Amino acid sequence: MGRTRTYSWDDPAIPAQAAAGMAGLDFLREVQAGRLAAAPVGRTLDFALDEVEHGRAVFSLVPGEEHYNPIGSMHGGVFATLLDSAAGCAVQSTLPQGMAYTSLDLTVKFLRPVTVDTGRVRAVGTVVSGGRRTALAQAQLVDAADRLLAHATSSCLLFPVSV
Repeated sequence: MGRTRTYSWDDPAIPAQAAAGMAGLDFLREVQAGRLAAAPVGRTLDFALDEVEHGRAVFSLVPGEEHYNPIGSMHGGVFATLLDSAAGCAVQSTLPQGMAYTSLDLTVKFLRPVTVDTGRVRAVGTVVSGGRRTALAQAQLVDAADRLLAHATSSCLLFPVSV
């Protein structure tokens, strides 16, 4: 018999509108505190923003069977989503009000398999270099013993948004 999982999410337009009127770090702190809804993808994959400070963001996830690929380990797309979220939000945490970002690229290196036996994993994103038009960030996926599971780099395009 198949397994099931049920989840819900909030209207993504509400936090998106709020983000336009706030500095990136302030916005992310509101999401972390639960005063603004997290992204629906976080609910879909069941990951959360655990820490945020200027130039750094940390997301975590407890691997479940719902994250598996057909060969019995966490799908690389889940790795990539966590790493992209951590790197992108690290960049967002540096942006002033009226600025936004979008990922231009993401390069991921998978180093170790992740299964339900791995336990909680954390994606730790940091800004490597920030400019007026682009930013470079990196993210590391680690287990509870801080063993490196995957690594990513991401370039982000920075652009103004109207408030």
